[in-house]
Amino acid sequence: MIEAQQWHPVALSDAVVSAPLPVRLLDQELVLWRDAQGQVQAFVDRCPHRGARLSLGRVQDGQLECPYHGWQFASGGQCVKVPAVPAFVPPAKHCVASYGVQEAHGLVWVQLATDAEGQPATPLPVFEAEADERLRKLNCGPYDVEASAPRIIENFLDMSHFGFVHEGWLGSRDATEMSHYEVETTERGVKATGCKAIQPQSNLHSTKPAEVDYTYEVTAPYTALLTKVPESGSSKQGWREAIGLFVCPVTPDRSRVWFRLAVADFDSTDEQLQQFQHTIFTQDQPVLESQMPKPLPLDAKAELNSPADRMSVAYRRYLKASGVTFGVC
Repeated sequence: MIEAQQWHPVALSDAVVSAPLPVRLLDQELVLWRDAQGQVQAFVDRCPHRGARLSLGRVQDGQLECPYHGWQFASGGQCVKVPAVPAFVPPAKHCVASYGVQEAHGLVWVQLATDAEGQPATPLPVFEAEADERLRKLNCGPYDVEASAPRIIENFLDMSHFGFVHEGWLGSRDATEMSHYEVETTERGVKATGCKAIQPQSNLHSTKPAEVDYTYEVTAPYTALLTKVPESGSSKQGWREAIGLFVCPVTPDRSRVWFRLAVADFDSTDEQLQQFQHTIFTQDQPVLESQMPKPLPLDAKAELNSPADRMSVAYRRYLKASGVTFGVC
């Protein structure tokens, strides 16, 4: 499936330390660990000898050791030691499946499949604000959500729920009308510009209600970005921010979510910035978990739409054209 060729976030980088870490991606059990060079490795979480979970083992002398019989596996998955037979040299077939790994945006990313030549089939999702030294970066999450990854992305792209789900924060019931905004197809996905919202408290430092300008972009099936700039005088001088939503599709109807914040705020604590984002997302979460069907319908007639849903419709078309099948119906 096409999703296996995408890069997916599976853990915070600082969660992969001295012990093996079990994670789940696209319904597959994996184990993350760091080798002697500090590089993260991603293996199937099953020893090829007798099927024990490698995540119950330990990292010994830069190798991943199985908890059952102590078989040790090096970077790349090759078995290098069988303690019961010290003189035995494990052949090439004595190995565990390993996958591509990258670290970016404070997260560990895994790719389960490559192209026919064994090269990464797709690039890592882009978060352009990462390179902006004028913005401070930090992560929020993870959040474990009983909802499909596409449902979570679509909610992030939707502004017409602000006055109801985020009343008193990102919207109010007396200002729910949405003005026209533009949607375009890009090389990476879809993008919406000119999105306007009147918000009582658009960010941690809002001093009064303000019109906020949003830009949304989908850069991979389960990745979405936004930038938001409140009108002058409504917040801390020079306030602007970018937020990346990175979703790990754990199962077709369960996901793990991280937000990457890039903000022009070097005064607030991490906890203060994270708490604001936490408040917003935990308002979304029960609604997301209530949606039926759990998968996101790609049939244009499956759910009703209005002109306010142009970005949502464009996202569904993008998923359909991309051949995505995990978390959709």
